[in-house]
Amino acid sequence: MSLTDELLRPLPAAKPLITHYDDQLGSRVELSVATTANWAAKTANWLTEEFDVEPGDAVAVQLPAHWQTVGVLLGAWWCGARVVTEGAGARVAFVGPDDPEPTGAAATAVVTLDPMGRGLAEPPGGGAFDYLSESRTAGDQYSPLFPIPGDTGALFESTVDEVLAEARARAAKLGLTADDRVLSTRDWSGPDGILDGLLVPLVAGAHLVHISNADQAKLPARRAAERTTADLPA
Repeated sequence: MSLTDELLRPLPAAKPLITHYDDQLGSRVELSVATTANWAAKTANWLTEEFDVEPGDAVAVQLPAHWQTVGVLLGAWWCGARVVTEGAGARVAFVGPDDPEPTGAAATAVVTLDPMGRGLAEPPGGGAFDYLSESRTAGDQYSPLFPIPGDTGALFESTVDEVLAEARARAAKLGLTADDRVLSTRDWSGPDGILDGLLVPLVAGAHLVHISNADQAKLPARRAAERTTADLPA
């Protein structure tokens, strides 16, 4: 079973999963489990249909912590991709709108990181793809042709089983449960950033409140407004 199935399957569809703030833009976006699964399914379908991504293939995610990054990561894992950050040798590299070209990957997908989920105002250059505009037309449901084995690479050199075991161990160490609302300002760079900043709350079934470009003076008000019960270590 894929890493995405393991993370989302136990959760009620209507449960709020992630709330993303960007203090620089003044934006707030909340996604339920169902909405997150929809984005992930579209991403997985797009990756398999457009780029023939198969289990074990490398997909580079060169994106900041953001609600759109959640859909990219979960979609990549759903079709069995191995998430890395270096584009060289990857089937696809997901980059932000201001990132330089080329990525070294076979294909490049530009993610706008627009708070309203809008695609690029103009088509990207260099043969790159507009991720939000193009993946939006992909299917809302995803089922891999074959089960994803637990020994399939998922995050850098770690397999699906290893990632799950490590995320569960870290969540248990922090005492996180499905009743928690977890505030984080942590970047998702590298395997530890993705593990601690995203997978640890998800595997616990907690609601993640992530703040990008955090204004430290606003954090107490964010905790009060979102009724958070725990902070992730920076």
